[in-house]
Amino acid sequence: MRYWIETLGCPKNHVDSEKLAGLLVSQGYELAVSAAEADLVVANTCAFIEAAREESIETVLELADAKRVGARLVVTGCMAERYGEELAAALPEVDLVAGFNESLTALAPATPVALRKRPTPAFDLLNLPRPATAAPWAYVKIAEGCDRRCGFCAIPTFRGDQRSRSTEEILGEARALVAGGVQEIVLIAQDLASWGNDRRRASLGEAVEVLDEGGTQPLIELTRILSSEVERVRLLYLYPSGLTSGLIETILATGVPYFDLSLQHSSRPMLRAMRRWGDGERFLERIAAIRAVDHDATFRSSFILGYPGETEEDQANLLEFIEEAQLDWAGFFTFSDEDGTYAHDLSGHVPHELALERLREVSELQDQITATRRDSLVGTQQRVLIDAPGVGRSVRECPEIDGIVIVDPALRVGSFAEVQIVASHGTDVEGVTL
Repeated sequence: MRYWIETLGCPKNHVDSEKLAGLLVSQGYELAVSAAEADLVVANTCAFIEAAREESIETVLELADAKRVGARLVVTGCMAERYGEELAAALPEVDLVAGFNESLTALAPATPVALRKRPTPAFDLLNLPRPATAAPWAYVKIAEGCDRRCGFCAIPTFRGDQRSRSTEEILGEARALVAGGVQEIVLIAQDLASWGNDRRRASLGEAVEVLDEGGTQPLIELTRILSSEVERVRLLYLYPSGLTSGLIETILATGVPYFDLSLQHSSRPMLRAMRRWGDGERFLERIAAIRAVDHDATFRSSFILGYPGETEEDQANLLEFIEEAQLDWAGFFTFSDEDGTYAHDLSGHVPHELALERLREVSELQDQITATRRDSLVGTQQRVLIDAPGVGRSVRECPEIDGIVIVDPALRVGSFAEVQIVASHGTDVEGVTL
């Protein structure tokens, strides 16, 4: 039996797909060369914003057209969890719509036609084994769900509250990946810096209380352990208030001074309307403090344009922040009105065309900043991890998200190489082996 999994959305979904692949392999399945050759086709969907939902539906329909006669088509992931009944009614081409709690048992039988449901723990997916990876890096999801209730985000309504994996479970998975040749572990969660808080509340015996100064933060110890066992440890999705001085020191000590901060805006009124912490001034202070210690520190963030109530003054504030922050990487998105969120009932919704115009304005500014920062690397020496023939990454680039370092295609995948940057091509740079 052969399977094919099509994954949409964020790196967290990609981890889920790898877990599902590991489950299917344990059931005797083999990876097909394409969806058209598979006996079981799985679409792991995203439901974060409207554009993601549209892409998910289009992908499901494309897979339905591509699959061979007799193959089974299963839709899982965020969209299946959030809109399961609606999807099942609207997509007769699909054999099964399976939410998170159903996915394991729905995909487990060795014969797809025998797909069935039975009770299963909601958290099994995170702790499933995963197949060996051909890439020299891997995402490791350390928690599911989120305890925060940001005004724009519906994720807690279908992913639930935060449920952290234990240190033992995470280290076990990471060590297996390293034994298989992985050189870089990328830790991910919806709110990475809060990993473990829920285990403390549930009296599971781990010291996990996060205090801004002087307290314990379990992510610090986990990062320290991992950085002693793998060449690179990278942290994604850090809520800004969770970036404590201790965590900053720990990240810098890993040798991967990469800070992926979930900022979303810089205007204080906007951030309060989003039910989030901080403002542009605080963010700039934190960024400057980090750069004062390590001028090579790399920063990435994401921002929402057109949130209800956003004014021209808020837009000007964001433009000023982007100019001053000089972030290496940034993503911009227009507000998506999601049912069940705080923002859905707010007044002052911004017309979509105006939101798009604001997005274009900040994107153009950031594109210039990113290009300038990449240009500044020309003439420097960088240690790169070879991800694929001709493709490398320094500590400044996160896999599959940022730019790359173009290198000699003869360099062995999974090895490290010292290169001199000789040219910049927008988001990518070119290196010559030393």
